[in-house]
Amino acid sequence: MSASSAAAGATAAAAASPGGAGRYAPSPSGDLHLGNLRTAVLAWVLARRSGRAFRLRVEDLDRVREGAEQRQLEDLAALGLDWDGENVHQSARAAAYEAAIAELTARDLLFECYCTRREILEAPSAPHAPPGAYPGTCRDLSPAEREQGRARMRELRREPALRLRADVDSWRVRDLWAGEVTGPVDDLVLRRGDGVVAYNLAVVVDDAAAGVDQVCRADDLLSSAPRQAHLAQLLGLPEPEYAHVPLAVNVEGARLAKRDGAVTLRDRLERGESAAAVVDRIGASLGLVGCRSAGDVLERWDPAALPREPWVVELPS
Repeated sequence: MSASSAAAGATAAAAASPGGAGRYAPSPSGDLHLGNLRTAVLAWVLARRSGRAFRLRVEDLDRVREGAEQRQLEDLAALGLDWDGENVHQSARAAAYEAAIAELTARDLLFECYCTRREILEAPSAPHAPPGAYPGTCRDLSPAEREQGRARMRELRREPALRLRADVDSWRVRDLWAGEVTGPVDDLVLRRGDGVVAYNLAVVVDDAAAGVDQVCRADDLLSSAPRQAHLAQLLGLPEPEYAHVPLAVNVEGARLAKRDGAVTLRDRLERGESAAAVVDRIGASLGLVGCRSAGDVLERWDPAALPREPWVVELPS
């Protein structure tokens, strides 16, 4: 079977599948670098291999760079990726987020927080809590103390943040490669002081609405999975399968970034490299030789063989 026929067959199977989906969810803040593209390829392969649909979500609640979304879509297509259904934009999902907040509020599972980020970082944390974990400052304030907090927010010209009143200290998830992972759950922010819904709430609501039951993303987000899974449980939503892949890093071991040089697909194209050659780089990071499109990776890659160390990206100038 050719790579193109393998991809076509997987796409047809996904379209016919009655349920279940994987997804890729970039933020339109700039061009995708090689690490982003590698994660997208792996998310697509895992979904197609298992007969799932593959969804694309644009996470545009924060900084948006004009033209970035279209460039990202073009780059993904150039590598051989396709997706099912219309692209979802988080900026159009406010009603769904507010419905989730209303449900949690009705069950007394949210509280207002009047702390600044600096105050949280400087406050003493509970034993064994990770650095920066919320210390519970505003969780059980009296009515008078809450009114004082609101008055302070008015002076600062901002709204109180809304935090989850977590009823557990930790939650366990299962990851395809990391196995069982138990992580801390704190009173995480669900709506920020600037009125923007927080990532942890948006991603849980959006994945459930799109039928996403397989979440493949970079492993710097593995620590967020227990919080998100617990939140899904509170909202009566299904917990997805997780698959966190190692980050791409530069030769010094730091997370790959635009400052590392020609790290995007368009950078490589400008230097005479083809999209197929970029896929070949991604395939080589998985122990494959001669991949020319995402369909080749789909046909040949064994997920059990994923390297667990970060992908060190070495690029010629």
